[in-house]
Amino acid sequence: MKRNKKDRQYSLKDKIKENPFITDEELAEFFQVSIQTIRLDRLELSIPELRERIKSVATQTLEKEVRSLPIEEVIGEIIDLELDQSAISIFDVQKEHVFKRNQITRGHHLFAQANSLAVAVINDELALTAKATIRFTRPVKLGERIVAKAVVSKVDKEKGRTTVEVKSTVGSEKVFHGEFEMFRSTSY
Repeated sequence: MKRNKKDRQYSLKDKIKENPFITDEELAEFFQVSIQTIRLDRLELSIPELRERIKSVATQTLEKEVRSLPIEEVIGEIIDLELDQSAISIFDVQKEHVFKRNQITRGHHLFAQANSLAVAVINDELALTAKATIRFTRPVKLGERIVAKAVVSKVDKEKGRTTVEVKSTVGSEKVFHGEFEMFRSTSY
């Protein structure tokens, strides 16, 4: 059942407050209206587009937390971070990230997202990749969103090494898996 504009906009605010990372497409489907209607509603309510919401939330919470590299050097947008435990980032594949002839994402972008997330999760001023074992499991195409999840899986205090496992997905499909052995300047 479609709602009137006032009710829809009221519910839209709540929906975005509940999940600031929801897309206009998902909102349009939820409210059973066009994407353009959602965009107009957001404009009237002064709610920024998804990319700006992500930047705002990420910048506010993460600038103080990420220690191992400046937040602007992370490939993708970090949306969740628990130092020395886990992190999540998203990366929207744009035209500049793909091969022109087949619209498939260049592998170094998937690697860079995963590697920078593995660095960012380390609670240290210095974190470097000592070794990486990676697998690409399916090609990623133009317009797809990659969600990378990093989890600290092993800590070797004697060697000053931390192992971070990163799994990247598009929707529910795994597209990349990496195990990064990270050197850190101090143990915790």
